[in-house]
Amino acid sequence: MSILLSTLNARYIHASLGLRYLIANMGALRPQTQIVEFTINLNPIEIVEQIIKHKPKIIGFGVYIWNVEQTTRVIALLKTIEPKIIIVVGGPEVSHEYNEQRIVGLSDYVITGYADISFHALCVDLLNHSSIPAKIIHGKHVTLDQINLPYDYYSDDDVANRICYIEASRGCPFKCEFCISSLDKTAWPFELDEILSALNKLYARGVRHFKFVDRTFNLKIESSMRIMEFFLAKEDPSIFLHFELIPDHLPQTLKKIITRFKPGMLQFEIGVQSLDPGVQQNISRTQNNQKTIKNLIWLRSNSSAHLHADLILGLPGDDIEKIERGFNTLFETNPHEIQVGVLKRLKGTPIIRHTMAYHMKYNPYPPFDILSTNKIDFYTMRRLSVFARYWDIVINSGRFLSTRNIMLTENPFQQFLKFSDWLYIQTGQTHSISLARLFGLIYQYLVTSSTLNKSLIEDSLLTDFNVSGIKGFPPFIKNRIKNDSPKDNANYQSRQKNHLNS
Repeated sequence: MSILLSTLNARYIHASLGLRYLIANMGALRPQTQIVEFTINLNPIEIVEQIIKHKPKIIGFGVYIWNVEQTTRVIALLKTIEPKIIIVVGGPEVSHEYNEQRIVGLSDYVITGYADISFHALCVDLLNHSSIPAKIIHGKHVTLDQINLPYDYYSDDDVANRICYIEASRGCPFKCEFCISSLDKTAWPFELDEILSALNKLYARGVRHFKFVDRTFNLKIESSMRIMEFFLAKEDPSIFLHFELIPDHLPQTLKKIITRFKPGMLQFEIGVQSLDPGVQQNISRTQNNQKTIKNLIWLRSNSSAHLHADLILGLPGDDIEKIERGFNTLFETNPHEIQVGVLKRLKGTPIIRHTMAYHMKYNPYPPFDILSTNKIDFYTMRRLSVFARYWDIVINSGRFLSTRNIMLTENPFQQFLKFSDWLYIQTGQTHSISLARLFGLIYQYLVTSSTLNKSLIEDSLLTDFNVSGIKGFPPFIKNRIKNDSPKDNANYQSRQKNHLNS
């Protein structure tokens, strides 16, 4: 095997779409090219051991914000053990500001931007010794009809066990400064008939989970509707579709087709990001907030789609009051999830222009998250980061649906921030908190820090506990039994039995 294509995915379930584009466009070199994927949880020396077994002459690595540190270690080891292997890196993390990166120094070649065609051309030159390429190769931006689609290169194992990513268009017409897609001039659609043909092949092979990575799936409504009609025509409720929607662009024709999908078939990722007009202006984001809120309410009330709404904290001009207002406004629309993310400085993005004016200090290590600004100090930013993590494991997890309704009432942001502060003091950690322990901690917090009736707290937690899958007696009831009278114990046990039998 002459050429190896590799990357370190965040999880095994993720199948790299980028690598499959590369192999689909390898031309005559395709038979001697192989994909070998790993996860970031593997020890770098184990990855190197597996790579060397293939005896490659050239290795192409896809480098992203989540794997750059581990990939750097892998390449350093490869260059120590087998220095003759030619290392080529590409991907968004090495396409900008590359001169400052250790991974670039360790590698032989870097392809910036789109590598679909350029990687093949580089391999031809290297294997034929026809020329000595420059180390930094700017990827050739070709029209989409010149690119072979990657979907035939999802293996049977991918189809059976992993997410198959789909790309019906590339690029984005919007200029949000925190996003790498802001560097694109526009969005380019693939030939829709070819995409539908590829989708049909994947469906015939057994794919039922289709995750579209288009930044703006509903930009061109006619195309969106044709893709949705394609899936509706299958009359298969086991299909699951993930789309990223522009929040303020939901015409009546699209609404009508959305209502035809059955529960469990649709998930919309809706990038709200900020609801403050001043912050939106700072980051060159064009968004009609009134339409955004109206559309979210409509989707929640009139469709069965699972709504995943995104907010970014720490944007230039953001402060705790603006974050609170935006969060509470979004919460009122009742999405299934609010993904609270802390701003990350992706290399090449225009957000860097605000660094001096807003005293924006970023983590020098991945994921390059914001540490402080002139309006949010380091300790407050840490509180918000902890808030985001706990919100994910408590509220977004869907494990505390009943308890959420009594826990978050008047000011959800402040109520959960108070809980988040308390939980961090109790545990000192944001990961590896067992679900059973979390039930007990939430109970302890609500009993000691709220004016809620204890019976209401217990009933809500028992409702959630009984569908949690945890075996055994609820830990929060056990704690109560140790301290309460025999009469109270009997009441608690009776109420618990009623829930188990309901």
